[in-house]
Formats: sequence, C-alpha cells, structure tokens
Amino acid sequence: MATFYYRAVTTAGRWQKGTRDGRSEKVVARDLQTMGLTPVYVGQSPEQSRASGGWLASLGGAKEKTAGGALSAWSANRVTSGDRLLFTQELATLLNAGVPIDRALTICGELTESKAMRRMLADVLREVRAGKSLADALHAQGGKFSRLYINMVRAGQASGTLAVIFQRLAELEEAATEWRGQVISSLIYPGLLTAVALASIAVLMNVVVPRFAQVFESTGLPIPLPTYMLLEASRLTETYGWMVLLGAAAGAVLFRQALQTPAGRGRWDRFLLRVPMLGELLRRAETARFARTMSTLVAGSVPLVQSLGLAKEVVGNSVIAESLDRVAQGVKRGEGMAEPVRKTGVFPPLAAHLLTVGEETGRLDTMFERLANIYDRETDLAIKRATALFEPVVILGMGLIVGVIVLSLLMAITSINDVPL
Repeated sequence: MATFYYRAVTTAGRWQKGTRDGRSEKVVARDLQTMGLTPVYVGQSPEQSRASGGWLASLGGAKEKTAGGALSAWSANRVTSGDRLLFTQELATLLNAGVPIDRALTICGELTESKAMRRMLADVLREVRAGKSLADALHAQGGKFSRLYINMVRAGQASGTLAVIFQRLAELEEAATEWRGQVISSLIYPGLLTAVALASIAVLMNVVVPRFAQVFESTGLPIPLPTYMLLEASRLTETYGWMVLLGAAAGAVLFRQALQTPAGRGRWDRFLLRVPMLGELLRRAETARFARTMSTLVAGSVPLVQSLGLAKEVVGNSVIAESLDRVAQGVKRGEGMAEPVRKTGVFPPLAAHLLTVGEETGRLDTMFERLANIYDRETDLAIKRATALFEPVVILGMGLIVGVIVLSLLMAITSINDVPL
C-alpha cells in the first residue's frame, strides 16, 4: 500500500484535493469514482514532485529558484508545451464530467502550478465571461495556441462536441510531445559524440602537432611525406582556421536566410527527401503527423477540405505540405481521399491503401488513426536504427582520423631512430 496525492472534481463542480492509500494510481482513481468524484490527477504531491525533480513539476511550470533573475522572469512568463498538454487533459476530463466551461477554466487555473499558465487562463476566463467564444478567447492569447488547436475548438463548439474535441486534442498534444522528446533524446548522444570527436581532432591539430613540428624541425632531418602533409595541414589550420570558422558562420547565416524563402525551402526539403535513409525517415514521420492530425479533425466533424488545410500547417516538409493542396483539389473534384493521396507520390503506398478501405467502410478517421500508429512505430524503429548506425560510424571515422595523425607522427619518430649516430 502507498499514499497517493489526488485532485478531483465533485458533482457540484468544485475541486477537491487530498491523499488516499491504495495499491496503485488506477485503484485510487476507481475508489474516487465510486465516491462520486471525477479524478483529474493521482500521483505524487507537488512538494514531492519538486523535491524529486519529477516530470509533472517541470511540465506544470514548477521551477527552482536560481540566481539568474532574467532567466527566472523569462521562465515565469513562458507557457510550455507541457503546460498546454496538462491544461488540455484536465479540461477534457472536466468537460466530460459535465462541468460548465467557465467553472472548468477556473478549476484548471487553480490546479496549474505555472504562473504564466494561471495568468493566461484568467484572461481566457475573463474573455469567455465577457461573451466571447472559447476559440476566440484562445486566439487572443498571442500565439500560445496553434491555428489547428483553435479551429478544432471552434468546430467542437459549433457541433456541440467540445468535450470530445478536447479529448482528441489531448491525444494529439501528447503524441506531439512524445515525438519531440523522442527526437531530442535520440540526438543527444550522437551530437555529444560528434562534438567530442571534433574537439579531439582540433586539439591534436592545433596543440599536439605544432609542438611536435618544432621538435622535429630542430633536428634538421628529412620529413617523411605523411608527416609533412600532416604538418602542412596543421599550419593551414592554425593560420587560416579563423577564416574557415568565419566562412562557416557566414554560410550558416546565408543558408538560414535562404530557408526563409519559399524557393529555398522547397529545394532544401526536396533534397532531404532524396537523401538515402533520411528521406524515408522524414517521409514516415511526416505521414504519421499528417495522419494523426487528420484523424483528430475528421473525428471532430471538421469538413475534409478544411481538415487538409489545417493539417498542412502541422507538416514540416514544404514539399509534402504543398502536395496536400493537390489532395484538397482532388477532394473538391469528388475523387475522395485515397486517389489524390496516391497521385501525389510523396506518401507511402500503404497510406492510399488504408484510406481506400476507410472510404469504403465509412471509417476514414479510424484508418487515419491506424495509419498514424503504423508510421509512429516505423519512425521510432527507424530513428533507433539510424542512431545505432551513427554511433559506430562516428567512432570509426574519429578512429581513422586520429589513427592517421598518430601514424604520421610515429613515422617521423621512427625516422629519427633510424638515423645512424
């Protein structure tokens, strides 16, 4: 038995918090439901989460006091994706329990531990009580909610399915959060490995080799060709290294500016799709994001053409995003979804097959969800394979470069030993 902290809503729409003993969070949640309460959270208390550095505290906006006042002020005014996810989940739970929207917003504001989120929800509540719709109130928050999020809420209000829409939005936000976390965690180790490799090579070429060159040149002996090439490379690095770094920085700035233009972005995205392994990985990842979004929109009774326009904003690759315009045109002509998707040539063949089944059975939202699940799993496996392949490649490349440097130095040392006394 363990003691769990809980927050729940009573039948009168008031929130209640406390502790309860149970074998697990699920058991405590069921006990609360039998008591006529709607559980919103069961787990560690906020104090325990802050002490253990738990993910709930960080997502809820709890933070340690630091000496950096500016950084603390910036964090206090920032609504994170974790704050938005928790708000969406809590609001979905409250609306499904029949709590009125204004009371639900009040409860969400009281439950959140993020000051920025609490201020934002207070503003949303004020706008709603002044007569604005929830979608308009969220839109007035300065870009804290995406156009997809706002249009989904607007569609839910129009169709009277706001509770269902927020449940779907919670699933969508959770999937997006998991995807970002997965990508970041997959890139940490390869990035660290690459940084260590480059730093090691830089130290060898700018510190070790120049000192060795001074010692060897003082002997007046002929320099072996590999050692001579290494010394020249070291001199070039030492003399013109700053120019290379400056040129790389300028190139990065120009490249970023080129990506801001539609033509430059299109060429870059088209190139990425043609890169072996990487192109297929991007194609699967974008298909999963597109399908997940379309599943949420179609299930929320958003018109198909409007859904495609909203899903276009979620897709990161401009080539795939532009292909959705052609899909929307095909839908307007009465061709359905499957055939226009097949004609684009940018989505995997399985996508068109599953959508054909969805159109024939009238369960297009289910097929989109199945498609998203399939390519989420395939993307996960592809990232793991790419990470597993990248690690030995970097180690092997670093070993070869360091080996060539060390071998060139050893050849010079050996040539000194071979000189007759």
